[in-house]
Amino acid sequence: MKPYLLQTLKELALLGAIENKIEISSQELAKQLKSSQQTASRYLLELDKMGMITRELGIKKQLIQVTKTGEEVLQREYSDYQQIFDLTDKVHFTGRIVSGMGEGRYYTEQNGYVKQFKEKLGFIPYPGTLNVEIEFVERNKLRLLKRRDAIRIDEFETRDRTFGGVRCFKAEINRVDCILVLPLRSHYSNILEFISSEFLRGKLNLKDDDIVDVVVYLN
Repeated sequence: MKPYLLQTLKELALLGAIENKIEISSQELAKQLKSSQQTASRYLLELDKMGMITRELGIKKQLIQVTKTGEEVLQREYSDYQQIFDLTDKVHFTGRIVSGMGEGRYYTEQNGYVKQFKEKLGFIPYPGTLNVEIEFVERNKLRLLKRRDAIRIDEFETRDRTFGGVRCFKAEINRVDCILVLPLRSHYSNILEFISSEFLRGKLNLKDDDIVDVVVYLN
């Protein structure tokens, strides 16, 4: 939506046009928008044609109410701002479920990890990880995690090899609690791995290519 129309819709909502019909003239709206009367009238006409508002024309004034469609636009705008200002506490991702190569199961069953997961996270993970693919541009958000305190799982050695440390963050996938695990030694990837005490795919009834909402908590 064009910025000036969004601003007009917001001004109408602030005047109470979501809950009720408001009585307002083009001149009064122009004053709110700091525009000319002709410009305000044109904005109302455009919003009406888009189905964002309803209008009942009178002699000098008109009754205007924001429609459900208009309200949804404002809700999305609110959600965007909420995410911006919530970045101090959490990061939001939208991702796609993908299958891994089975490595998650191998790592989550290593005793060195299992003992630390139980001690530091309070549970033994269900074998394997749930993999969520995010857009490459969203990898930038992961940089917010770099300087944040995390639950650290230390590296350990076996007879055969060394297993690297992991940083863990509390998270939610479609509002179900889980843990994001980020290997200390790897570069930022567009595949995020999550563990839980439960089989997340089954609990959330997920299959490959399903879209999920992810929240990662920074504190």
